[in-house]
Amino acid sequence: MPVTVRAIMDAMDAWAPPGLAYDWDRAGLSIGDPDAAVLRVLVCLTVCREAFDQARKKRAQLIVSHHPLIWKPLKHLRADHPHARLCLDIARAGIAAFSAHTNLDVVPGGVSHVLAERLGLRRVRPLKSAPQAAQVKLVTFVPESHLRQVRDAVCGAGAGVIGDYTHCSFSAPGTGTFLPGDKANPFSGKKRRVNEEPEMRFEVLAPKARLEDVLRALRAAHPYEEVAYDAVMLENRDPAVGLGARGELERPMKLDDFAGFVRQVLGLAHVRVAGKASRRVREVAVLGGAGGGEIEAVPPDVDVYVTGDVNYHQVCAAAARDLAVIDAGHAGTEACIVPAIAAYLRGRFPKLRIETWREPERFRAIVPR
Repeated sequence: MPVTVRAIMDAMDAWAPPGLAYDWDRAGLSIGDPDAAVLRVLVCLTVCREAFDQARKKRAQLIVSHHPLIWKPLKHLRADHPHARLCLDIARAGIAAFSAHTNLDVVPGGVSHVLAERLGLRRVRPLKSAPQAAQVKLVTFVPESHLRQVRDAVCGAGAGVIGDYTHCSFSAPGTGTFLPGDKANPFSGKKRRVNEEPEMRFEVLAPKARLEDVLRALRAAHPYEEVAYDAVMLENRDPAVGLGARGELERPMKLDDFAGFVRQVLGLAHVRVAGKASRRVREVAVLGGAGGGEIEAVPPDVDVYVTGDVNYHQVCAAAARDLAVIDAGHAGTEACIVPAIAAYLRGRFPKLRIETWREPERFRAIVPR
């Protein structure tokens, strides 16, 4: 069977569930038929005119990007409006456009984690907890004969993960009661009487972002025609999900030396640096994209913050907190996710042709001669 747009969407959603996106985001399928066959995929950061031209050149049927193609609602589809014309041209070419945006920002192994790994940071963990990292305790009741079947199903759908452990759950025996109606078809017990049946109480943690998938798996694996369950919202969040990342360098470096290292590793023509050139840095925080607004979230023991799109007032706020800043640009701090997406898709779909396209830097530095 050919690979479809939907199959690739499902694979991306397994990595970065849509429920982990911020509610203002526009991630997902912007253009295209979910059931269309795909032979070639172009992965890029932003769906611009040049990316579309590259997709046509490579005869791709799908563009997978980090930034959504359609951000503000389109008020018209006029060919004399540049962005509307781009959307029309993509649709006319029969190319689908899918994005994983803020859900890929906060998920483990996402944008900032890849950036941190590229910079050689150790002990990488999220910089800031995200509200969409909420967890749910799922409680259900199942005959002991089907306990393993239910456990494997819900854990396979994303429940029961605690750190590096999977299939984490708890069960205890008890007695369930029920009185089947005339139209009921009970798994056990008799109609027109109150039945008492031995059951196992089964409990498992589930990410709220994956709850619908987990409940779907529960219903499919459970032997009862009516499945009783509780989904209880918890105060604790999944510690693996969060915005940005932080870690430490193997050896301390001077700020300007580290800035040069950042520029080289990310393949940039230039970066902007705020802080004393000779300052010793070891503890590093990163946030791919526009992270200037999150300076207050950077812990006081961090020496330098690597992000993009930092403005003057944000630099002043960082200086007041004795925090050095390296602005490597919006695209500069996110471009590393493109080869990571491509590698992920190659692993899931080895027969697909996966191409990547890196857009050129939009700004260049003028160096005095």
